[in-house]
Amino acid sequence: MNYLLKKHCLKCMAAALLLISISSCHSDENTEQARQPYTLSDSLKRILDIDTVKIRNITYAIKFNGVVDFNTDKVSNIFPLVSGVVQNIHAMPGDFVKTGEVLGMVKSSEMANYSSSLSSSEAAVRLAKKQLEQQQDLYKSGMASKVDITAAEVNYEQAVAAKTAAQRVLMVNGNNTGGDYFIKSPIDGFLVQKNVTNGMAIRPDNSAPMFTVSNLKNVWVEANVYEENVSKVHEGDEADISTISYPDKIFKGKVNRLMNVIDPNTKVMKMRVIIDNPDFMLKPQMFATVTINNTENDKAISVASSALIFDHSQYYVVVLKGDKNVELRQVEVISTNGKTAFIKNGVNVGERVIASKAILVYGSLNS
Repeated sequence: MNYLLKKHCLKCMAAALLLISISSCHSDENTEQARQPYTLSDSLKRILDIDTVKIRNITYAIKFNGVVDFNTDKVSNIFPLVSGVVQNIHAMPGDFVKTGEVLGMVKSSEMANYSSSLSSSEAAVRLAKKQLEQQQDLYKSGMASKVDITAAEVNYEQAVAAKTAAQRVLMVNGNNTGGDYFIKSPIDGFLVQKNVTNGMAIRPDNSAPMFTVSNLKNVWVEANVYEENVSKVHEGDEADISTISYPDKIFKGKVNRLMNVIDPNTKVMKMRVIIDNPDFMLKPQMFATVTINNTENDKAISVASSALIFDHSQYYVVVLKGDKNVELRQVEVISTNGKTAFIKNGVNVGERVIASKAILVYGSLNS
């Protein structure tokens, strides 16, 4: 019995040793496979972007909150020049109007008076001219003196001056002799404000304009600059503007003016950025974010920010060692600015890193 038991135990031990040996062989094979370097396939390599590590001046992106506004140099407020009753208003806010386009009409007794004054002055000119001609004829026949001719000439010149003044007054007010004042747009642009309606009585001393027309081919962004950033912005700086309405589009502008005064309530300085707006995409009162790149004299290693991979609270890049061989590196990031990342260590100048779809390679390296 003891013999049989010992024989059975020996068989079990042999089987266990065999299993351990097989498992060890498989483990050695897996370790050997893990040690093989990962290589890029030709198909994957063709779709990847490669960036070269360089040395650049460190640039920080400073962001400011702002609002799109009219370029007041391209805005025209239309005030009433005469008293009267508004009629035939057809233009509405948002309409595009051209220079000289009629927006409405004012029935005005003042316009009728201006027209009457012109008619009276024209009649006075004709009368003064006739009197001058009579005095000249009398002078030739010896029945009028030189003084009489001079007086007639003065009367004629005064009549001509009165006529010229009447013509200019009527011209300033639309040059209409029918007693109507036509409200016209002085510039090409969009009607952005309308403060009159049909049947409304108006006077020249109205504080609000009848219409406001703005040329939106370029607009302003008024942004707030806090005290800690005052020294970091300058007139002429290039600016990138983004909006909620167009999250994937960056508008290019330039710092046009710094107000150089800190608001006592908000503790901010106003900054104006001017932007070309040929397609009229930017509308007044849109919220905007202004980004200004502030470049310092310090230099650092830089790569494309798209090359960074963030995992387990660390940044990594995939370095292309050879034609297809890659290596995963942990890097210490100083800052990122748009498309550029500045790195303290982890890569060397001249090395090549994968700058697109790096996460796919990273996943394969960690699988």
